[in-house]
Amino acid sequence: MQAELEDRFQEFVRARWSRLVRTAYLLTGDVHHAEDLTQTALAKAYRSWRRISRSDNPEAYVRRMLVSCNSDRFRKRRVTEALTAAPPDQAGRDEATGRVEERGSLMAGLARLPAKQRAVVVLRYWEDLSEAEVAEVLGCSPGTVKSQASKGLAKLRTYPGLAPSRAVSGRGGTR
Repeated sequence: MQAELEDRFQEFVRARWSRLVRTAYLLTGDVHHAEDLTQTALAKAYRSWRRISRSDNPEAYVRRMLVSCNSDRFRKRRVTEALTAAPPDQAGRDEATGRVEERGSLMAGLARLPAKQRAVVVLRYWEDLSEAEVAEVLGCSPGTVKSQASKGLAKLRTYPGLAPSRAVSGRGGTR
């Protein structure tokens, strides 16, 4: 039985690794922190996989663990982050460079949001979760999700480098 459970966990990790790392990257702003965060959440999930795998949505459960582990990282170490987004050194400006700069601005804007607002914006607009799903992941009410999303989006709209037409403005926003 244990081997079957481990096989299902490994299958889950293979299928979801990239998506979980991407979410962690949006929460942390750093690829190395994102991978560490994902590994930490998956290590915790492994210890409880028997229970988690019986839940209706194991991915949502692990995503919640990811957000909690990120919050723990700040609580325990009082980490402060300053993200920088330096576009590649290229002559001229093409569409790809504009997207790199836009993504860098978005990442820098996300980094300035409080952790809860950042988590709500990432889960709601990047991961395309419903308000109810975000509330479940974060362990809060849908009203809190709405207010945190509203405040987070308002702050992003005022961030330099994010033109009003390019700021995250609703479902399926800037990626």
